[in-house]
Amino acid sequence: MKHKALGITPLLAALLCGALAAPAAAQTLRIGLQDDADVLDPDESRTFVGRIVYTALCDKLIDLTPELDFVPQLATAWEWQDDAARLVMTLREGVVFHDGTPFDAAAVVANIERSINLPESRRKSELASVASVEATGEHEVTFHLHSPDVTLLAQLSDRAGMMISPTAAEAAGANFGSAPVCSGPFKFVERVQQDRIVLERFADYWNADEIHLDRVIYLPIPDTTVRLANLRSGDLDMIERVAASDAATVRADSSLTYADVVGIGYQAIYVNIANGARSENPMGQEKLLRQAFSLAIDREALNQVVSEGTNMAGNQPYPPTSPWFNEAIPVPERDLERARALMAEAGHDRVDVEIQAANNPVTMQQMQVIQAMVGEAGFNVQLRATEFATLLSEQTAGNFQLSRSDWSGRVDPDGNIHQFVSCGGGINDSKYCNEEVDALLNEARTLTDPAARKALYDQAGAILDDDLPIIYLGHQSWIWGMRNNVTGFEPYPDGMIRLEGVRKDG
Repeated sequence: MKHKALGITPLLAALLCGALAAPAAAQTLRIGLQDDADVLDPDESRTFVGRIVYTALCDKLIDLTPELDFVPQLATAWEWQDDAARLVMTLREGVVFHDGTPFDAAAVVANIERSINLPESRRKSELASVASVEATGEHEVTFHLHSPDVTLLAQLSDRAGMMISPTAAEAAGANFGSAPVCSGPFKFVERVQQDRIVLERFADYWNADEIHLDRVIYLPIPDTTVRLANLRSGDLDMIERVAASDAATVRADSSLTYADVVGIGYQAIYVNIANGARSENPMGQEKLLRQAFSLAIDREALNQVVSEGTNMAGNQPYPPTSPWFNEAIPVPERDLERARALMAEAGHDRVDVEIQAANNPVTMQQMQVIQAMVGEAGFNVQLRATEFATLLSEQTAGNFQLSRSDWSGRVDPDGNIHQFVSCGGGINDSKYCNEEVDALLNEARTLTDPAARKALYDQAGAILDDDLPIIYLGHQSWIWGMRNNVTGFEPYPDGMIRLEGVRKDG
């Protein structure tokens, strides 16, 4: 369903006049989403916008700060024991689910076991290190791990850590996602697929004093132009993922407020190092050429030309704003002279390169700029545009030389690097394999001291910066627009919309 930016849309008129209308004094926040969410079951879902809805609907064991530090939510404290092979959590008391049933250790055990054992669960791999979980007190739970895995905290700060009512889950069975029951600040009211998701304030929420809205309505509007038009007309109060090309319009509109933050993901070009016959080309076999290719790219110019300056230039799995960024390897400036020298050292004057990329306008524009940049160093780039799902399939099959793709990012650094470059990594489509890198990354999973972990990631990063199985380009920013009467919103690098402290005046 498309929403027209001409006064009040039929949908919004219905919301104002029909059964969904809130009392006159009620504060209803209307949020425009880029997509519609999939099934609203934390164990089954996989969409980004689904996670946005869950932020209001389903509390997690652990949450994040804007600086990406772990902080209590349903768990008030945690401790690693037995050299990080056991995780003990103290749970918040006095919490109830939306159906009035209590949140306690037994509920956590039921949730984790459901995530591991439910046939449709997409959380199984995220909890693969968990051997068992037990209630070691009414408000204490202990995770026993197959082997040390400090990355579990990051999983418990996302969908694997979202708590649903075991009573409601058992009663609903396979239909739980059609009327989810969680313990977040808002409870589920109704959903109309491709049209709206409606939540209302949960009066018994444990942190109710920080919730100032009575109702939240999420409206999927895929067209960025229509989404912005509805915001400017007042039919929406807030929109997420403002297009970079629209950022200036939001900033210039006196009735709107602009907010952005650099995300935790990245944009990159993956090089086929050893994934089948198509790796047998100069770029796949000679790291000097990959280094030359990287040096021929002006990352900051790329950001300004394609992303209107809203992204951040980068050369690592983590943005320069991240505490995991290795400052000893700064984002390189473009150096054509050095690039040509490296090509000559590798014994080449010109090199033919095919790069596949998703066939959306922004990605193709970016690749055309890169095509021109590296062409000046001697790379003859042929672009192969393909639908995104096909691109991922081709990467997996090894049917590529170079492939341009994005990663949305993970809070723990392990999620941005291990599975992409370790010898047996689940999405290591390059088939890059370096035993020294594996040893460093595997050891980092076992350490609880952030400084000690960072030292290992820095060492691995130095090797990867030399080998370049992945050529990082930069880091996407999350951009939000909202009406001026919406206050209290704080942007987070994970792109979520947290509603604690958010108000709508008037």
